Amino acid sequence: MPSLADVTAVAERLWPASGTESWDAPGLLAGAPSARISRIHLALDATVATAREAVDLGADLLFVHHPLLLRGVTSVAEDRYKGAVIGTLLRGGCALLAAHTNADVVPTGTSAVLADRIGLRGSAPLVPGALEGFGLGRIGTLDEPESLRRFARRVSDAIPSTVGGVRVAGDPDRMIRTVALCAGAGDSLVAHPAVLSADVYLTSDLRHHPASEAIENADIAGGPALVDIAHWAAESIWLDTAASELRRELPGVEVSVSALSTDPWTFRVD
Repeated sequence: MPSLADVTAVAERLWPASGTESWDAPGLLAGAPSARISRIHLALDATVATAREAVDLGADLLFVHHPLLLRGVTSVAEDRYKGAVIGTLLRGGCALLAAHTNADVVPTGTSAVLADRIGLRGSAPLVPGALEGFGLGRIGTLDEPESLRRFARRVSDAIPSTVGGVRVAGDPDRMIRTVALCAGAGDSLVAHPAVLSADVYLTSDLRHHPASEAIENADIAGGPALVDIAHWAAESIWLDTAASELRRELPGVEVSVSALSTDPWTFRVD
């Protein structure tokens, strides 16, 4: 039975810390490195619900994409969300490990999985990294051109349903062949040259001003249509890939994936 230190070393091989953005805080967040690990439970977010689920399943480790302690805290008292998560896990003998931006940039990372799920061919990193196949986002092509309306349906069919659904900016009849995407929050890339060369840009958390400026500029100088999907929906589909990689590297360790949605939105009024 591997130790938590062994599992952390496997995570480093799969999702090297060298790929971590300077502002990020993945890695081992709670737990004793000497603890023995027989079951790992995966979730996109460390919430009270996913922590309780992991403990109830008898997991020794909750592995998440989004680091719980990304921003500084001055208390982990259990009258606060982060303290309640940490307390629930530690009382249940369950450690916490995260792979975030370092899991975005690997060849089997969040954007690569999203690209595969929507059927992109020959996809490559949108912003290449130092190693071949590594990098931020993906860009590729569809087998055949299709309307923006049809592409939006393709995306909707490929991801879990959420309250926010799929939001689209652009002419519904515009033909789409080249697709740029970034799983998770990607509005920082709307003006990237590779994005501007695509027919559509698929990402999450597009804010009003970046989206508005991108569409206005596209009308004047050319540029992509925009498709915005829920952050949780864009990245949660990666968990099955991560689970498969952990099973391969840790034979004998049971690995499960949470079916809980950690999308924060619960209903919409039209």
